[in-house]
Amino acid sequence: MTALPSSQDTRGTGGITPPGRSVPVWDLVVRLFHWGVVTGCALNLFILRPGKLPHRYVGYAIAALLLLRVVWGFIGTRHARFADFVRGPRTVAAYLGEVVKGREKRRLGHNPAAAVVMLLLMALLAGTALTGWMQTLDAFWGEDWVSDLHETLANAIMVVAGFHIAAALFESLRHRENLIWSMVTGRKRPL
Repeated sequence: MTALPSSQDTRGTGGITPPGRSVPVWDLVVRLFHWGVVTGCALNLFILRPGKLPHRYVGYAIAALLLLRVVWGFIGTRHARFADFVRGPRTVAAYLGEVVKGREKRRLGHNPAAAVVMLLLMALLAGTALTGWMQTLDAFWGEDWVSDLHETLANAIMVVAGFHIAAALFESLRHRENLIWSMVTGRKRPL
């Protein structure tokens, strides 16, 4: 299932989007980054022992994915580029006002609020990777503040990721579109 029929989509289709019609939105790099980070964070937060070699290797893999995503944010496909979705505070505030009123428009790529959450998650991932790596250096080995900051950032990732999941479910219901599945297939129904 790649798209949901909608009687509300009236742009350029004569009023109804034909069943099965979809457009590419999330390219392979974006989807690999997303699901790679989800898997890596789940492993490091819930399964692997902190400080052990597997935990470190997964952390390094997440850092490499993050670096790839940052580069892809400048040179990637349309909806992968930061220029496509990163907006200023006024645009974000206006969008949130539309959400409260139930009048936000559906977007193919990230909406302005999702962009803020994505950038926040990326910053938390970077800080977690940096503090994790710092713990392996002689200069910071055994420093409580580094390990405390690492743990705090990791916990913040869980909180923000939980909010991200809730928002994706909310938006899926509001716009009658399975956003989680679109991150698997890379496709969404057209505007």
